[in-house]
Amino acid sequence: MDTRHHKNFFSQVFSVLVAIILFTYCQPKPEQATETTTEEEATPVTTASFEASPQAVEEVEVNTLEIGAKAPDFRLPGVDGKYYELADFDDAEALAIVFTCNHCPTAQAYEQRVIDLANDYKDQGVAVVAISPNSPLSLLYGELGYSDLGDTYEDMQVRAADMDYNFPYLYDGDDHAVSIQYGPIATPHIFVFDKARALQYVGRLDASEKPGSANAEDARAALDAVLAGEGVAEPKTKTFGCSVKWAWKDEYKDKVYAEWEAQPVSVEMIDEAGIADLLKNDTDKLRLINVWATWCGPCVLEYPEFVVMHRMYKDRAFEFISISADRPEQQEKVQKFLDKENSAVQNYLFAKDDKYALIEAIDPEWEGALPYTILVEPGGQRIYSKQGTIEPLALRKTIVEHELIGRYY
Repeated sequence: MDTRHHKNFFSQVFSVLVAIILFTYCQPKPEQATETTTEEEATPVTTASFEASPQAVEEVEVNTLEIGAKAPDFRLPGVDGKYYELADFDDAEALAIVFTCNHCPTAQAYEQRVIDLANDYKDQGVAVVAISPNSPLSLLYGELGYSDLGDTYEDMQVRAADMDYNFPYLYDGDDHAVSIQYGPIATPHIFVFDKARALQYVGRLDASEKPGSANAEDARAALDAVLAGEGVAEPKTKTFGCSVKWAWKDEYKDKVYAEWEAQPVSVEMIDEAGIADLLKNDTDKLRLINVWATWCGPCVLEYPEFVVMHRMYKDRAFEFISISADRPEQQEKVQKFLDKENSAVQNYLFAKDDKYALIEAIDPEWEGALPYTILVEPGGQRIYSKQGTIEPLALRKTIVEHELIGRYY
């Protein structure tokens, strides 16, 4: 290539680069609206966000608000990420604040009644608001035996979506700053205020916990009286449910955790015949079986979820069993891992160095990828199987919604 060709070539390249730079520079910036963009399209949609931070709280005396007392002010985050204040409900003729939570079987037994209450009274000027007062710090796994969820802010978002809540669901689990002022005793506990936000009724929604056996008669009678400008016939009733999980009630949790860590962990050998007996499940419990291995990364990562499920449901009609697919000579390695995970359940190690024999013994339909998880009813019926990692929430829902477990007493 001669000098002239060199000059032409570089001149062409330079021209292209200049054109690219000018084109890029002249384009509208992402935050700028072009002439044809509407104002609505140009305005970004912003949503308030919240990150929970449960904290240790010094114990204080908690007293339930007295009849006639003014509603304490609040500013709390809802499951939609927005903050709600008492003043947001100024237009309501009556305000019903229900202290409730996710995990409590009594609270779950009443949540459809709260939904119906909000729906039936919305055209009468009644605002219904739910507040979860519980601190996730003081909640034990054993207290989650009737639920697939705990009481974290994220769990509240899941439950509200699952049940399609038609009212604000607010979180007060960081420091109980609002709940302490109202003084709920248990979940659920309803407080009914008039237009001036003076307390007119506090107590139960109704006298029957079993879903379908009542329709929040006490709460409805109170609202009807308030809307009519009349006094509530019985302004204060007792309530029944799970105690509020105040953050300072954590001593027992430490004790339980210490006991778990002290429980012995063992591993037994099992052969095809033993696995066949496990799968028959001649017990009266749901039996969850996980096949895993120390060399399987996904197995190791998800294994703690099974330990949590064991601790959640072990006092119900449920048991968890683990089977390691490691080689028999690696029993010490298996034991070490299970010790680290405090896996104080029935743990097995397949007695043969034959992965295909294990596959056929567990499930001929299983293609062999680890981990592998199955849930077996009494009598051997398999109601869940999963090759690969589980989705913990989906599996917990399958367990708790089975007729042997259930969400209610």
